[in-house]
Amino acid sequence: MASRQHDRAAFDLFSPALDYMVDAAQRSVLFWDVMGQRADQNREQQAKEAPNVLSYDAEVVLDGRTLDPPVNYALVRIVPPAGTAVDETRRPFVVVDPRAGHGPGIGGFKADSEIGVAFKAGHPCYFIGFLPKPMPGQTILDITRAEATFLEKVIELHPKADAKPCVIGNCQAGWAVMMLASLRPELIGSIIIAGAPLSYWAGVHGQYPMRYSGGLLGGSWLTALTSDLGAGTFDGAWLVQNFENQNPANTLWSKPYNLYSKIDTEAPRYLGFERWWGGHVDLNAEEIQFIVDELFIGNNLAAGRITTPEGATIDLRNIRAPIVVFCSKGDNITPPQQALDWILDLYDNVDEIRSHGQTIVYTIHESVGHLGIFVSAGVARKEHGEFSSNIDLIDVLPPGLYEAVFEPKTEETAGSDGVTGDWVMRCEARTLDDIRALGGNDAADERRFATAARVSEINLALYRTFAQPFVRAMTSKSTAEQMHKLHPLRLQYEFFSDENPMMAWVKSAAEMVGGDRRPVAEDNPFLAVEKSASRQIEEGLDAWRKMAEALSEKAFLTVYGSPALQAAVGIDPADDRPKRRAGKTQLHREVLQARLADLRSRIATGGLRECMARALIYVGAVRGGADERGFAAIRKLRGSGGETTKMTLAEFKALIRDQFLMLLMDQEATLEAIPGLLPAETETRQQALAALRDVLSARGEFSGEMADRWQRIVSLFAVEEVPEAVSERPSRPTGMAKAS
Repeated sequence: MASRQHDRAAFDLFSPALDYMVDAAQRSVLFWDVMGQRADQNREQQAKEAPNVLSYDAEVVLDGRTLDPPVNYALVRIVPPAGTAVDETRRPFVVVDPRAGHGPGIGGFKADSEIGVAFKAGHPCYFIGFLPKPMPGQTILDITRAEATFLEKVIELHPKADAKPCVIGNCQAGWAVMMLASLRPELIGSIIIAGAPLSYWAGVHGQYPMRYSGGLLGGSWLTALTSDLGAGTFDGAWLVQNFENQNPANTLWSKPYNLYSKIDTEAPRYLGFERWWGGHVDLNAEEIQFIVDELFIGNNLAAGRITTPEGATIDLRNIRAPIVVFCSKGDNITPPQQALDWILDLYDNVDEIRSHGQTIVYTIHESVGHLGIFVSAGVARKEHGEFSSNIDLIDVLPPGLYEAVFEPKTEETAGSDGVTGDWVMRCEARTLDDIRALGGNDAADERRFATAARVSEINLALYRTFAQPFVRAMTSKSTAEQMHKLHPLRLQYEFFSDENPMMAWVKSAAEMVGGDRRPVAEDNPFLAVEKSASRQIEEGLDAWRKMAEALSEKAFLTVYGSPALQAAVGIDPADDRPKRRAGKTQLHREVLQARLADLRSRIATGGLRECMARALIYVGAVRGGADERGFAAIRKLRGSGGETTKMTLAEFKALIRDQFLMLLMDQEATLEAIPGLLPAETETRQQALAALRDVLSARGEFSGEMADRWQRIVSLFAVEEVPEAVSERPSRPTGMAKAS
């Protein structure tokens, strides 16, 4: 008896170890089987003529290969899923996918996506994607022209839409959309740029070291060399590898370990993401050289130093559509400074933004990473969902700079019947100091990056003169294709594909394991040791990353901060002037002055519409912004049968913009003109006041300065306010604000 008890005790002692060993072995087999599935999936994707990861059906509207000049882009209409109601009078949404090494479709990767939330808000949806191989000789500006043609087609297909298309540009597509909007401002109604780096030099010390890469590599000569070795084609896998190098802990350990540790549930999600991540696409040498020289290293877009072959300057101040900028503090590819500092490059203050009639709205997520901006379901349901639902609100905001703030809707939320989703979006007025507070370059940093740009130009010229002829002579199409196949990222797929005979036993072993799967208990001590070891590996790799980043930053700052090097390349070491500010021409100033003179001449013209707009802006300005509850009330006001019903959204937008600028120029004269513009009928004035109060009280009753301003408007209208009962507003629960 004692012997059996001793044997049982020994078995109990080793049982957790045996359970863990069985589980670990089974997980290993299943892990390698998923790697095989990933490889086969990648081969299947690469064999398609037009691979994508859209989760929606699509119909080709325009094939860019038929245009002149031809490009490898296409415009497709996204077919609404069954049960989705699309309102053809609402503006269409056009999602432009980033071409930065990966394949197309990330904007519609999930049901909860940029396309999904646009459908939910009732908008028709289109998608601009691309094929894996570029057309011979195509350039970035050729693509810009093609995208303009695509938008012209979308506008043609929606003649009854209440506004021009809302265009969403993710990452690389963000700056491409901004270039398009600068050259063809009449084609775009609103712009949403997500995770798009527009000011490549910007950042803060100790973070976001990717901006130093160009300088540390000696400039863009390496880009030219890579393209030459590809026989005129740049392999997008190098861009993907560059992304992976930014987070070695995730690339080398966390990502595969997450699959291994959750092998029973994680495989579908992992394989779904890998369909996109592994779909590497190519760029022409001309395209990638433009991107690196003009944007990554030269930082010329925001500075207005890019011109078209026809001589037109790409000036982002030409954009007339409201711009929504979405970025995140957790994004190490496009940090907030790179996403927002272009505003500082273009404008001296908010009044200058207003004088251009520009509306810029930004929001900064606290933690989501670069890819999460496009693929996170939570982000789609919150930020992108609110942008889609309230794009009309953004469109009619008075010119200026705003931050979009999101608050959860609760039972206590004032005017909750005017809120479409689970969040209340509020646009609060900001100044350029709010962007400066995020941190950025000082004059010494600007000189360093300007020096790196000059060094890049010199090295590129030296390469083209002395080395490029020999490289091109030694490179053929066949050698380029072999190098393409032997890229490390492609080899990791090929190694686990069916082409490898060593993988034959994995599938059969996985089938056996699947029939007798024995996962270990969560309280197994050996599993706890595994998780602890995993954390230590992650921390070790992360520490190595931080050390490498610190050394990289120190090297960049030291080398390009050298006064001798700066002087040698023509940068004055004592020059503290900004190196990347967009210029201002006398002609531009004259155009602005003429615009302001025209507005001043129209202060004393108009009717009830103009008076209501002035009152709305004057009283509401105290709150320093607007939110969707007020705009929901405005929608009801526009649809209530009054004079404003005759206005289209574009006309209403122009009305708000003009009246806001008039109040900004001469508030007293603009207000004092109200009595002379109002209709004589007392009842009409009273109805207008009641409608205005509904809009202004949508966020809750007002007091203080806002109440004082309201009383001044009442006196200017020269009638008594209609009592609450007479305005026939529906009764509401006690404590809830009155809202239309």
